[in-house]
Order: sequence, then C-alpha cells, then structure tokens
Amino acid sequence: MDRIFLKHKEENRIRLGHPWIFDNEIGQFQGPCADGTPVEVMTKSGLFLGRGIINRQSKITVRIFTRDREEEIDRSFFERRIARACELRKTQFSKDESYRLIFAEADLIPGLICDRFVTKSGKVFLSVQFLTLGVDRFRDDIISVLTEYTGAVGIFERSDVHVRALEGIEERKGWIGRAGTSEIVICENGIDMLVDLENGQKTGYFLDQKENRRRIIPLVAGKRVLDAFTHTGSFALNAWKGGAASVLAVDISDTAVETVQRNIALNNAGSVVTAQTADVFDFLKAADRAGDRYDCIILDPPAFTKSAKMVNKAYGGYKEINLRAMKIIESGGYLISCSCSHFFSDEQFYHMVKSSAMDAKKTVQILGRYGPSSDHPSLSGYPESDYLKCAVMRVW
Repeated sequence: MDRIFLKHKEENRIRLGHPWIFDNEIGQFQGPCADGTPVEVMTKSGLFLGRGIINRQSKITVRIFTRDREEEIDRSFFERRIARACELRKTQFSKDESYRLIFAEADLIPGLICDRFVTKSGKVFLSVQFLTLGVDRFRDDIISVLTEYTGAVGIFERSDVHVRALEGIEERKGWIGRAGTSEIVICENGIDMLVDLENGQKTGYFLDQKENRRRIIPLVAGKRVLDAFTHTGSFALNAWKGGAASVLAVDISDTAVETVQRNIALNNAGSVVTAQTADVFDFLKAADRAGDRYDCIILDPPAFTKSAKMVNKAYGGYKEINLRAMKIIESGGYLISCSCSHFFSDEQFYHMVKSSAMDAKKTVQILGRYGPSSDHPSLSGYPESDYLKCAVMRVW
C-alpha cells in the first residue's frame, strides 16, 4: 500500500476528525501514489491516521475515506457507506419525503452528494454530484449501488461544478441511463414545489432549509410577510401555508421569479402570494423610505463569501440587509435571518445580528438558533459541514 507521511505536528487536525490532507502538509510520499488510488496517511513518526484517495493535482491532495486500516476502498466499501446513509434517513423521514441521502464528507463518502426526490406519484429520482477524483473513479459502482438501494426510476448527474476543475476532471451533466423529464413536482411540508433537475441550482433544489421553512408556519397567521432572496418561493409558500394575510416574494433573478410564479399557481396561492423582481438591497432601502412595514421578514441570501479572504466584505453585506430589515419590521414582528457560508462563522453571524440591532436601535429576542435539516449532518472536526445558520428572532 502506498503511503504519505505528514510533516511534523500536522496530524492534530486530522486526529480530531478532519478528512482533508493539503499538499503543504505532506512531508514524504512512499510508493507511486498515482492519482485516484488509495493511500495510507501516516504521521511523520509512522502512526496510521487513515486511508484515502490521493490526487496530486488538487491542493486537497488526500481525502480520508476510512480510519480503519483493515477497510479497503472498493465497491463493498460504498455499499456499506450508502446502506448506512439510507438507514439513517429512514429513521428521520417517511418514504414519501424528499431529502439529502448522501452529504459527502459528513456521510463519510468524500466528494459525493446525492439528493433523493419523490414525486407526488411516488416515483424516486436522484440528483447526484461527483465532486472529486476519488468518487469519480468509482462512479459506476456508486451508481449501481444507489440504484439498488433506492429503486430510483431516474438519476440525473449535476457534476457541472467548477470544483471538478480543481480536481483535474471535466464537468459532466445529464441523465445516467434512461432519460426522464427534467422537471418534477415534489411535496414539501404539504406544499407542491417544482424541482428542475437539469437547470436548478446545484442539485435542483435546496433541501437543507426544509425544517427551518416549517418553523415559520406558527408565526405568520394573519401577518404581512416579506420573503427576500426568495429563489423558488419555498419560504413564501410556507408562510402562505401558515395563514399569512399577504406574502411578497422578492428576488433579483427574473428566472427565479418565474419559478416562484409557477409554484404559486401550483398551489393556488395567488390570492395571498405575489412575486417581484428586484435587488433586495435596493428594495429594503426603498421600503424604508416609503414607510412600508412587515410583520415577518425572511432573509435567506446566497453565500456572500466563498473564501476566508472575503469575510469582512460579507459581514458588511449581511449587516446591511439585517439592519434594514429590522427598521421595517413592525414592533414585535419576526425576523428569520440565514447565512449559508461556512466561512462566516456562528460567532461572526450572531455578532452581526447584535451590531445590526444596535445600529437600528432595536431590541432583539433570539427565539431559536438552527442549522440545516437533519438530512445534512455535520461531521465532528470538519467545520465545513457545519455551514448553515438560521436565527429566528423577534424585533422590538
């Protein structure tokens, strides 16, 4: 078995559970260590830390798949890991629910994402991403096992992501095996939602906010609600489900707003929910100037930073939208504020909330601090998997 040996004192993060070995942490290679093959990861003194797949074209040179020295990385390995992921979700969700089946490193299969979507007629579709060379080399075995364990009638691959270039592999997108319809309708929290497997963002739909979307339902009866950065309108329609008097869904993308309007029509929610194309930053400013007020505002923006270098700039963006939202919330109203960037830490996020409240001259009660839905577990020692922050607040 080929091996890599870490430099002195580089093993602490790995022993705490982090599965990535960076190129600058490696002191010595033993054996050919060909890209896409298993290697053992050793401390400088020769203690075994784990077994992973090497890719010397990537700055993340080794991703650890197992800490068991007797466990081979082969088809049987993926059968065990996928079976474990399926069993976990079955304890959390019914067979009729859509959920993330495999969450990459957090499910101990580095680089593999798989979302399981169930249509209203009960058909199962999978949306998969092979993000790294390690899982791409086992693509056929993984697809075979996923088909066997899920009974999916269609699998769409969304490996059309720039991180594959960092791995030295080409992007890939399309049906695996028999082609199907790229648009399906799922039911989430009792609401019909379109999922565009081919053209929707990432795997086609953001499942990680499902439980947080459900949390707003008890808060909105009879209220005037603003859903900013609405994307597909999922928070807006959960507000409708909760009996809101009116819901305005805002997004800068015309394509997103068209999808929202289709979802509104699917649920016959047009008497309550409307969608508008606008830059949220500009919209919030204009609403403040016009004296518009809302009883509940949801802020679920895309990640304002995708690197540690941009955190300070992101802080300013998050603060601006939160401060302006606090200014146009009726006293005693609710603010649901989210960040999906793991670079923007919990500490920074809640410091931003306090700073926004101070500058807006508001008093804020934090009613709940939440993360992603339970189908997106976090791996101890791997902070990248603990990415989503969702604060449910009351503003006075």
